[in-house]
Amino acid sequence: MKLFVFGHGYSASHYVGSVASASVLAVTVRSIEKAERLAESGVKALVFDGENYAPDVAETLGEATHILVSVPPGHRAPPQARVGGANAPEGDPVLKLFAETILTRCRDLQWIGYLSTVGVYGDHDGLWVDEDTPVKPSSERSKARVAAEDGWKAVAERRGVPLAILRLSGIYGPGQNAFVSLRKGTAKRLIKPGQVFNRIHVEDIAGSLSLLADGRIGGIFNVTDDEPAPPQDVVAHAADLAGVEPPPETRFEEADLSPMARSFYGENKRVSNARIKHAGYTFRYPTYREALEALKGDCAPA
Repeated sequence: MKLFVFGHGYSASHYVGSVASASVLAVTVRSIEKAERLAESGVKALVFDGENYAPDVAETLGEATHILVSVPPGHRAPPQARVGGANAPEGDPVLKLFAETILTRCRDLQWIGYLSTVGVYGDHDGLWVDEDTPVKPSSERSKARVAAEDGWKAVAERRGVPLAILRLSGIYGPGQNAFVSLRKGTAKRLIKPGQVFNRIHVEDIAGSLSLLADGRIGGIFNVTDDEPAPPQDVVAHAADLAGVEPPPETRFEEADLSPMARSFYGENKRVSNARIKHAGYTFRYPTYREALEALKGDCAPA
C-alpha cells in the first residue's frame, strides 16, 4: 500500500499511526509548522489549507495506491470546478483541486476512502436508520457532505476503483472525551426528553479503515457504536468513574449553546452499524462504557 491522506486530523492521524510508516506516502496539514513537527517524527507532511498547496502534492499523490480524504467541505462554497467533464460538487476543496490528478495521474490507484458523517440522514425522531435510509440532511454542513459523497462516487466510478464512505457519529477518544470536559469544567448534562446520540471511539474508526483499505472494500458504512444513548448519561457515567460530582442537569431549552451545538440536538436518530460488522469488523469499544473505562487516564489533571 502507498497511502496518501488529505487531512491529518484527529481521526485520520490515529489511522496513519496504525499503518506501517513505509506504507504512508504523505499526509496533508494546514500549516508549515505542523508539517515540520510531523517531519521530525518521520511522517512526510505537505501543506494544503483548502486553497493553497505545496508544489509536490500532485506529484506525490500520483504515486498513491490508496487515498483517504478527511477534509470537510468548506464553510463557503468555492466556485464550481470541472472534474473530468462533470461539475464537481461545491464545497469540497480536494475535489475542486485534485480530482483531475486522481482521474489522470494516479496510475496504480486501488482504493479511495472518504470520512463523512451520520448527519447526512437528518432527523428521524429517534427511529433507527441504516445505509439504505435515504439521506435528508437538514444543516448546510450536512448538505455539503452529501454533495461531496456524490462527487467522490463519480470520481471512483470513472476510475473504476472501490470507494468506501465512512459515515461517522460523534467522535471521541484519548484527549477528547467526557473526562476532559469534566476536568475543564465544560461538561454539561442537557436534558431533552427522548434525545439520543451514537458515538464512535477513534480507534474503531482506525480499525474500520484498516479493514476496508487493506481489503480494498467499497460501499457506504455507518461507523458508529452499538448503543445510541442520551448524552447526559455519558457525562454522568464519566463523573462516576472519575469520582466527581456530575454537572447539574439543565433543560435543553434553557441551555446557553452555540448555534452549531444547538443544531446537533435538532437531529435525533439511532444509527445501525450492522453493515460494517457484516464486512468483518469487530468493535473494540462497542459502547461508551468500555471506552470510558479504558480512558480513565484522562481523569487526571493535564
